[in-house]
Amino acid sequence: MTNDFPQNLKDFINQQNWIFAKTYAKTWPHEYIVEENVDKELFLEFAKYIDTFGHKEKFYTQDIIYFNFGEHTYWHMENIINRCLLEDTYEERKRDNRLP
Repeated sequence: MTNDFPQNLKDFINQQNWIFAKTYAKTWPHEYIVEENVDKELFLEFAKYIDTFGHKEKFYTQDIIYFNFGEHTYWHMENIINRCLLEDTYEERKRDNRLP
């Protein structure tokens, strides 16, 4: 599916200053962007794309929709889009016995 991933969203991802989530550095390392600090139209388009073309996985007992692109997986929560390395997803860490 990522072959059809729109170029404007690829550019959006690559142009962001992703913020490292220091609070979760030891347990769940990831980065995020906040809607109010980026192009709102592209933020909403990407969030919708995640919901439409992503896949459902667990985060402990919670179902989350993730979208994999490149070496990251992306998900959103209200006005935040998060990303982490594919190797740091809950499912991968659970499989490798690396849960915090």
